[in-house]
Amino acid sequence: MGLEYYEILEVEKNATDEELKKAYRKLAMKWHPDKNPNNKKEAETQFKLISEAYEVLSDPQKRAIYDQYGEGGLKSGMPPTDDGAASYFQTQDGPRFRFSPRSANGIFAEVFGFSNTYGGMGMRGGSCRGMRGGSWVSRSFGDIFGKDVFRESRNSSQGPRRKAPPIENNLPCSLEELYKGTTKKMKISREIAYASGKTLPVEEILTIEIQPGWKKGTKITFPEKGNEQPNVIAADIVFIIDEKPHSIFTREGNDLVVTQKISVAEGEALKSYTFQLVTLDGRGLTISIDNGIDPNYEEVVVGEGMPISKNPSQRGNLRIKFNVTFPSMVDAEAQSLN
Repeated sequence: MGLEYYEILEVEKNATDEELKKAYRKLAMKWHPDKNPNNKKEAETQFKLISEAYEVLSDPQKRAIYDQYGEGGLKSGMPPTDDGAASYFQTQDGPRFRFSPRSANGIFAEVFGFSNTYGGMGMRGGSCRGMRGGSWVSRSFGDIFGKDVFRESRNSSQGPRRKAPPIENNLPCSLEELYKGTTKKMKISREIAYASGKTLPVEEILTIEIQPGWKKGTKITFPEKGNEQPNVIAADIVFIIDEKPHSIFTREGNDLVVTQKISVAEGEALKSYTFQLVTLDGRGLTISIDNGIDPNYEEVVVGEGMPISKNPSQRGNLRIKFNVTFPSMVDAEAQSLN
């Protein structure tokens, strides 16, 4: 199915030129990438679609071909409907219409009259000479059109909109990921709503930067990334850190805890003990204890715990507990007979 230009521009199929321009101005100001720094990829897509829809529907020749053949026919090359001043290419079957969308920024500048205000920059075929990354377009929002366009947008709204409740998702992370930090990319699908009530599905990749030391329950919020509905502000998407169990370490606050099993002969004091641990970042750590161990003994290695999220250069402690086991009386008697 091709693009539905009338739905994208949120107008009826009998919309007048003035209605088309009014709809374009409202949507272009809403979706211009300079106004959506935290949502730039989606905004760029929407901005291009809005501009393309306006370019087609505001041109009688293109609109007539679109109404008859749809987007596919418009772009694949259909016979002209009349002798209007359009661009054609010749084939063995006769002339064909050639449609290639213009620059979205060029259409924006033309509709809002920037070619007159910034006359020294010039306008040729929809492109703006002298425009660098759309910066002058961004400045013009407040300087020229901002107040009037946004006032028009507010007046056309249908009362205050409620916001949909947040959508929460668990984000399982290994203890190693929470120790070192990592980047996770989550693909989401959401619906963009039009005034007609219909929606357009879009996909987006959300990037989550897991910081060293984050704890279970930490929330990462992406504002208004849920499905859109008419007169409803899209829900926030919230990811909640969940900690996967580890085979060696457990976490208590900022400390790491490990239990070391030791088996000794009954009645024999364990006065020294050395063993090795592999840390969460892959280092080998040698632990030597020379002051005796009993079942209640706990060795503390300062600074070898989890990073402290507010100051990752600092760490909690590594606490080593001991599970001292003694052979049973039956085992001891069996050993004495051998």
